[in-house]
Amino acid sequence: MIWNNCELFLQTKHLEYDRSGELLSFHPFIVDIGSVNYSDKDQVFFGKIEGINGLVNFEGESVKELTEAFHEAVDDYLAYCEDEGIEPDKSYTGVLNVRLTPAIHRQIAMLALQAGISINAYIKETLEEKVEEAVVS
Repeated sequence: MIWNNCELFLQTKHLEYDRSGELLSFHPFIVDIGSVNYSDKDQVFFGKIEGINGLVNFEGESVKELTEAFHEAVDDYLAYCEDEGIEPDKSYTGVLNVRLTPAIHRQIAMLALQAGISINAYIKETLEEKVEEAVVS
């Protein structure tokens, strides 16, 4: 049995804003998130660092070992990136396709119309609010 996809550990939040309050960047390495799985057969936790330009794994037989391996993996990856002149953050285009039910699509269209903005602007503003809310809490 393998248990899948638990979020991992450090959630130190680091966001950069411009003078108007517009979110400029989010730094995943200050957040340091990994996905974690557990193999009952092997009696080991294993995972990978998320949001990076590469594949970095870590493992441990206990939560303490897993945590230490995770921190070591992040430190090693950052040192490697610095030595190689590689940007550690995974780059994103800013374009996101979202699949919705027709009913939700209609509701969003009506809400955007009421707000006097496009559907895209409405979705963007709503997601920015939710992200900020999650980061603040």
